[in-house]
Amino acid sequence: RSCGVDVDALETLETDKGAWLVYREKQSGQAATELLPEIVKQALAALPIPKRMRWGSLSEEFVRPVHWLILMLGDEIIPASLLGVQSNQLSYGHRFHHPQAIRISSPQTYAPQLLSEGHVMVDFAERREAIRGQVKELASQLGGQAIIDDELLDEVTGLVEWPVALSGEFEKRFLELPSQALISSMQGHQKYFPVEDAAGKLLPFFITVCNIESRDPAQVIAGNERVILPRLSDAAFFWDTDRKRPLADRQEQLKTIVFQNQLGTVFDKSQRVAKLAGFIAGKIDGDIALAERAAMLAKCDLVTEMVGEFPELQGIMGNFYAR
Repeated sequence: RSCGVDVDALETLETDKGAWLVYREKQSGQAATELLPEIVKQALAALPIPKRMRWGSLSEEFVRPVHWLILMLGDEIIPASLLGVQSNQLSYGHRFHHPQAIRISSPQTYAPQLLSEGHVMVDFAERREAIRGQVKELASQLGGQAIIDDELLDEVTGLVEWPVALSGEFEKRFLELPSQALISSMQGHQKYFPVEDAAGKLLPFFITVCNIESRDPAQVIAGNERVILPRLSDAAFFWDTDRKRPLADRQEQLKTIVFQNQLGTVFDKSQRVAKLAGFIAGKIDGDIALAERAAMLAKCDLVTEMVGEFPELQGIMGNFYAR
């Protein structure tokens, strides 16, 4: 059945493990142009997309709506209909710089054509390094060096087709906050690259990567400076609000946070860690009381406003608030 033939068409193969039923068939090769549409279709279906979407009245599903499709072998167009789109050799450039169609000559010329004609930097790695270079150069002009987080760099690379880095400024009064809070706000909310001096001290600048070569970059910069003000103001508010109470006063709040059903609350965990810390401190001639106190304070910043907004700062803000 699996071979689509009658039992009479099978052969018997004798081996040292016994007899096996075997079917032999010769399959002639097919042209790549005939095979490729199905290969691509299977590859797309196998992509690990957790939530697919439909668009218009089509039944096809993909991660995002598909508007055009190029399928070529050499300079030959492979006719196919995938995800509701018929293949041809037309692509499109940057939606503002070059929204017109671009006729792709061959797979080899795809990336160069989009770069030279369409204002689209196709290659991810090339675009990533272009952004890194622009950000570093701009930070140097500002008298500092950019803080480039690799994950943020990847994210920004995926957001733009024609990267143009621009720098902006924020009020120096915000530098009174812990630099980690400012950096988290700039990186997490705005996708900005912060700038620091040679000593690692934060400077009142940020670098943003636009997806357009604006005719009036000053307007773009002003817009970004307006947007960052309320973000940093929020961080300043969290900082001022959290410091109205000593960190140790927050221990009671830990009783409301379940650590694990059978292991109790975060407060219960802190008590267990405090006993362990005190025990270890006693074995290594450390200060038992300080070790226990450190353990009891260690999780208190989980219930602060700052860590509630920026979970990645847990432990870091506890250090500032404890001091």
